Amino acid sequence: MVPLKRTQLFTLTAAGVLALTASSTVARAEEPQPNPCNEDAMIVFDASGSMAGNVGQGIGTTIPRIDEARHALAEVLPSATKFRRVGLITFGPGPYQQCNVHLDLEPTANAADPIMRAVNALTPAGRTPLVSAVQQAADVLDYRNKPGLIVVVTDGEETCGGSPCDLGKELHAAAKQLTIHIIGYRVKDFSWTGEHSILDAECLAEQNGGLYIAAETAADLTAALRKTLDCPMLTQRALP
Repeated sequence: MVPLKRTQLFTLTAAGVLALTASSTVARAEEPQPNPCNEDAMIVFDASGSMAGNVGQGIGTTIPRIDEARHALAEVLPSATKFRRVGLITFGPGPYQQCNVHLDLEPTANAADPIMRAVNALTPAGRTPLVSAVQQAADVLDYRNKPGLIVVVTDGEETCGGSPCDLGKELHAAAKQLTIHIIGYRVKDFSWTGEHSILDAECLAEQNGGLYIAAETAADLTAALRKTLDCPMLTQRALP
């Protein structure tokens, strides 16, 4: 057997490494990749008394905030619900006009119509049990065992005694993979209960890998819903 020179050994070794790298790359390419935007989602919709207000950017309007929120949902839901199951929790209206939370729909395929029927039937009333509503949404998603998404649409802050930041930490510690986005639909720099409450809501989102998006107009609200609930990558793929 003829001994190989050092340069020949190096060439063969390098070739082997390249072959293994190429094989590994092909294997990774053949592995199924997770689809974006396919986890179940819950919308938490604020129907508290303040959503009957009709002041935007300090200017009186004839359109209540809840109507603008309904319009934004109607714009976004048809595309968002094509690619994921979506459910709905509402809070505000109820028998005691205080801290009511209601499960309207568990995550369901093609849920745009039932969600809009439920939202359109709401009459704003009561307070803002943000913590209770988000906790119930997480429970519906089985957040300890499954990935999930919560998108909160609210014009206020927690007014029923809960701590959104504490809840955010608790959910993050126990969740398999939970993302929480909060869309704050309010007049800029205005808070019902003080600046700390806004920071508390931001903390709830940040603790769970989400965004706190301030929206001042109906267009802002629609854009925020598209960014958080819709699936732009899949929507683009579906286009001819």
